[in-house]
Parts: sequence; C-alpha cells; structure tokens
Amino acid sequence: MQFHETDAAGIVHFSCFFRYMEEAEHALWRDAGLSIHPPESEIGWPRIAASCDFHAVLRFEDEFDVWIRVTDLTRKTMRYTFELVRGTTKIATGTISIACVRRRPDQPMQAIEIPADIAARFQVAHES
Repeated sequence: MQFHETDAAGIVHFSCFFRYMEEAEHALWRDAGLSIHPPESEIGWPRIAASCDFHAVLRFEDEFDVWIRVTDLTRKTMRYTFELVRGTTKIATGTISIACVRRRPDQPMQAIEIPADIAARFQVAHES
C-alpha cells in the first residue's frame, strides 16, 4: 500500500479496505474473461450492501493478500466474501453485494436477471 492510504499514525485508513476488496472483485472478473464495466454496455453492477470487520491493523508498507469468493448468486444479485491477510494474520473480513441492472439514458436503473453467459462464469464457493 501507499503512504497516502494511511493516517498520521501510519495505519491504513478504514475506507481503503473497500478499495482493496473492489480491486479483488475486478481481478475476479478479469480471471473469468469479463469486465465489470465494459465500454458501451447497458448493464451495470451497483453495490447494494458492503461491510468490513477489522481484526488487526495494517500499516504503511505491509504486504498483504486479498482472498475473494462468490458466496451467493441469485437471478439478479451476487455476493462476495473477502479475507485480507498478512501472512497468517487475519487483517479484515468483508462482504460486498451487487445487483445486475439495466442502465439507459434518461431512465432510472432497473434490476434485471444476470445474463446466463455471465452467471456461468462464476461458481458459488461453499464454506467448508
């Protein structure tokens, strides 16, 4: 992480954890051969819920990993669970839920079913 992501004590600001989770989400989509925001697409993926629980501090220049898994996939929504770890230390856990919507100029977003070709690229990971 970068120094600008920390507070005056050198501890990562809580808001950055949501960016780290979102970066992992985008990597998941790229690994599935997709983009969450392709140019000219009328489909969007707004966040409908997000949470993060903090377990340990993350400091300037700490190296860490973000693990993501799809934990729920319905006709119109998807939920991810995240774990941020530094070695064997759990730093934070979180969730983000997204909805599939149609975006059209001068019209409100409308929830739609996740296209089958997109849903087929993701598998729900069950807790073990």
